[in-house]
Amino acid sequence: MKLWDKGFSTDKKIDLFTVGNDRELDLIIAKYDIIGNIAHAKMLHSIGLLTLEELKDLEVELASILKTIEKGEFVIEDSFEDVHSKVEFLLTEKLGDTGKKIHTARSRNDQVLVDVHLYLKDALNEINGEVDELFDLLISLAEQYKEVLLPGYTHLQIAMPSSFGLWFSAYAETLIDDIYFLKAAYKVADQNPLGSAAGYGSSFPIDRDFTTRELNFETLKFNSVAAQMGRGKLEKSAAFAISSVASTLSKMSMDICLYMSQNFSFISFPDELTTGSSIMPHKKNPDVFELIRGKCNKLQALPYEFTLITNNLPSGYHRDLQLLKEGLIPSFSTLKSCLEMLTYSLKNIQVKTTIVEDEKYTYLFSVEEVNKLVQNGIPFRDAYKIVGKNIQEGNFNPDKKVNHTHKGSIGNLCLDEIIAKKNNA
Repeated sequence: MKLWDKGFSTDKKIDLFTVGNDRELDLIIAKYDIIGNIAHAKMLHSIGLLTLEELKDLEVELASILKTIEKGEFVIEDSFEDVHSKVEFLLTEKLGDTGKKIHTARSRNDQVLVDVHLYLKDALNEINGEVDELFDLLISLAEQYKEVLLPGYTHLQIAMPSSFGLWFSAYAETLIDDIYFLKAAYKVADQNPLGSAAGYGSSFPIDRDFTTRELNFETLKFNSVAAQMGRGKLEKSAAFAISSVASTLSKMSMDICLYMSQNFSFISFPDELTTGSSIMPHKKNPDVFELIRGKCNKLQALPYEFTLITNNLPSGYHRDLQLLKEGLIPSFSTLKSCLEMLTYSLKNIQVKTTIVEDEKYTYLFSVEEVNKLVQNGIPFRDAYKIVGKNIQEGNFNPDKKVNHTHKGSIGNLCLDEIIAKKNNA
């Protein structure tokens, strides 16, 4: 059954090509299709296109379908093109002509749009919740290890003193930038497209404010053409948010892989969070973090993928847009699993507390010594040359205690300010 069926069959090869894996993906957005159907039915009743009895019958059947979805028993067979046709079939099978009325004053286009808008609102909130949990953990770890010094690197060369407090809280504050992207994508999703139909509205006197309230959207996508053009831009907005979070997780995972290696040996994890080698009995491989890095690098390609699908499409609906679901929906489950695994693993991190005692980190404190001379009245460039000469001649013996006090430094992490910024994001 197809919503656009006119009574003649479609070649099976065309069917397979055009439908693709839409049925599997539609199972994930099926509950939102039911929610949209209920709101639409209520609106049709409010303008006199459905009787109260018809509305009640539809609500009962739609609630019944929703239960099968929640139990995981809902199936979209190959004889149906998508979730919309399956739901309409079930309603018609149970209610006859009343079921056929559900599609009045809308198109599959705005049906898909409202489903994706509703799905994205929930999916973005879920990711936001996972980011919140990781943020809180990083702040806690920053507080716990704020006194433990960590070598800072530039160009992968030993540079200046850092600390685990600085490292953990750096990623916490970076997550706030990702939250900005998540909130921006949510703002785009929080606009009701229902009633735009195929992109040009309807001759029925529908009440779009009614469905906006019913579906808990902040506002309408007022212009029906703009609503249709939102398909693609909506997904790309979410893709940028996903990519932003993924870039943070990827970078931190790379740090962890580096810091776990024997050449650094800054941190470790319990054996159960690492894997071994098939031939080397000494290995503790950071597979979890390598996979997070790889998956998150892949996610960062999503905005570019969506750009290539949509960048030369004119206004109006085009079947190319169907392909967006293939990248969008699985990306949320991938990102969620990466967030969950990183948070779970970091709860078990083991921090080495004596790193800078190693002789190779002696020069880590060269800038500290230069600054001490400057504070004693020696011009910076002269102080730089004095310390450089001491290093060259092997006479450099620094004090490995650091005393940084400015905001955002080792001695002043500004954790409360970072928390406040996040709470205001």
